[in-house]
Amino acid sequence: MSAADHFVKVCGITTEEDALLAVALGATAVGFVFAPSKRQVAPGAVADIVKRLPPEVLRVGVFRDEATERVSLICSRVGLNVAQLHGHETPEESKWLSGRVSLVIKAFSATDPRIAEAAQYGAFAVHLDAAQPGSGTTFDWGVAAAVPKGERLIVAGGLNPSNVAEAIAVTGCFGVDVSSGVEKTPGHKDPIKLREFIQEATRAFNARERRGLASRPAPAAPTVTAGAGRRSVAPSAGKTREGQVPVSTRSAPARAGSTGRGPYDWEKDT
Repeated sequence: MSAADHFVKVCGITTEEDALLAVALGATAVGFVFAPSKRQVAPGAVADIVKRLPPEVLRVGVFRDEATERVSLICSRVGLNVAQLHGHETPEESKWLSGRVSLVIKAFSATDPRIAEAAQYGAFAVHLDAAQPGSGTTFDWGVAAAVPKGERLIVAGGLNPSNVAEAIAVTGCFGVDVSSGVEKTPGHKDPIKLREFIQEATRAFNARERRGLASRPAPAAPTVTAGAGRRSVAPSAGKTREGQVPVSTRSAPARAGSTGRGPYDWEKDT
């Protein structure tokens, strides 16, 4: 897919069946939660699911305050092409990951004062969620106005089949992200809710396009191309993203208050 298209993500995927169903119903992205959660999954299990997904689907890893080297390694080993960061990651960490993972999405709580500075993270898109992600509660969609102009916006938090069209209309978002709003139990999707949500979201995006309306103004989108086991973003005119330096010249930035964990043990996590 072209990253310029609208974005409909089903998150909190824990089974192959739910992943394949979401894709068959029209989801453009599926998300796997590696942060502590009722929907947390092991990298090894996700790798098995990802192998079954068609190449045009975005595979998103959701992380919170994880070491950047671990995020990069998990994405590479599992076959994920999007890293969604939900913690206190710095702009430097976000930019560092952008050189190693095809796309980076920086998530903020709707109450986070850093929203106004979201452009500093150099991410593909800004993700707005409720104060407690996965809680099924919405936030004041008017907060979307605080996101700097020119940033793609993805809205999450309490979305369901009955309110997703309104969320798209009110916020002018590029994408929507759902988890608990299409579940029967935590980590297990309800096929009927899932179908209705994707239909309503896709209908709302298509109707907006037919009316000649666009999402919030954003820079030209990179093209996501197929690769061996993962996908990469084709560079634009041979240039790197602003603030980004060649991968070979950088090590991961150190974060103040880092946990100081040692090298990532892939075998232990699988």
